[in-house]
Amino acid sequence: MAQERKQLARRWLWLGLAVILVFVFFTARSLLRERLPVRAVQVSREELRKTLSTNGRVEPVANYEFTSPLSTTVKKVYVQAGDRVPAGKLLMQLDDSEARARVATAASAVKAAEAVLEAARQNGTQAEQHAAAADVARTRLERDQAQRDLEALTKLSATGAASASEVAAAQSRLDTAAAAAQAAELSATNRYSASEVSRAQSALADAETALAAAKDVESRTSYRAPIAGTVYSVNAAATDFVQAGSMLLQIADLGYVQVRAYFDEPEIGLLAVGQEIQIKWDAKPGKLWHGHIVRTPSTITTYTTRNVGEVLVAIDDPDGTLLPETHVTVTVTTSSTPNALNIPREALHAEAGKYFVYRVVKENLERIPVTAGTITLTQVEILSGLNEGDWVATGTTNGLPLQTGVQIKVLKP
Repeated sequence: MAQERKQLARRWLWLGLAVILVFVFFTARSLLRERLPVRAVQVSREELRKTLSTNGRVEPVANYEFTSPLSTTVKKVYVQAGDRVPAGKLLMQLDDSEARARVATAASAVKAAEAVLEAARQNGTQAEQHAAAADVARTRLERDQAQRDLEALTKLSATGAASASEVAAAQSRLDTAAAAAQAAELSATNRYSASEVSRAQSALADAETALAAAKDVESRTSYRAPIAGTVYSVNAAATDFVQAGSMLLQIADLGYVQVRAYFDEPEIGLLAVGQEIQIKWDAKPGKLWHGHIVRTPSTITTYTTRNVGEVLVAIDDPDGTLLPETHVTVTVTTSSTPNALNIPREALHAEAGKYFVYRVVKENLERIPVTAGTITLTQVEILSGLNEGDWVATGTTNGLPLQTGVQIKVLKP
């Protein structure tokens, strides 16, 4: 009996030791287990901007391009690309011999057309007028003579000295002579009809237009700077043969440039005149220009492989640094919410169409449903579910997913 009591006591002792060991094991495991390292940020308030970025091209506000008005040879070039020139400076001279020949030919055509119109208005040239006057005098003499012959034969017929047929023949000659005289008088006073005068006027107008065009071509064989600015493109050298219409020079005031930005079609509805713009140029890292939209797209065009709308951007702080035809990055602010309660975008999670975050509560994570407002590339506006000063988890440092029910080690920025 005593032996059984000893064995029972020994069993209870071993059982107690086992319980103690299990307790110590799990306590030690709990104390020594590595906690989940979590990055966390504090919920704060700040202005929240929603932006869109795209590419753009710099162009002068007032650009002056000079093209060759005809196929000819460049006689002289007086500037180089990059030269700043005053207004009126001679920039380039083309061979104008052909242009001057065209002007001379056109001027001769104008004089010929003027002579034709004057003749039409004056009822013929001076020689034609003299010939017409002589013709009128001759036909009148012939008519008068025929009249006298008829009168004489009529008297002779009364005495039987002339036959009736002779009188009839004389009457016929008189009628013919009278008709000829009338025709000569009409021709002398109304040689040209109203339609012929109108045709002569049109021919003169055409000749004058051709002369004006020839003079314009001649005037454009010599190029002078229309403004004080910078010659930023020279595409021909002395003795070069250039085709009609080819680009020769470009000049602009580089202190006044604008940006033509290309926004993809789905983004156009977010754009409006006056929206703020930021401009970056890779050639000037760290440099930032500011502007605003002055014209939104009126149509969709194809740019490379994209369907885009062209947006015109005025630069608010031009400094002459941005060069024409350079490619820049354009960022537009489509909306701005002041004093918005916000968190980093990576702190926001979604499930079944509903948003939630992991809020840090002491050494644990708590899943909290939230209502999101404006969402940008980096930030999210929180309308409900969090308060300013709360801490939310953005991720872990060891790649494990965020989860509740696990003790964490918070890594704050």
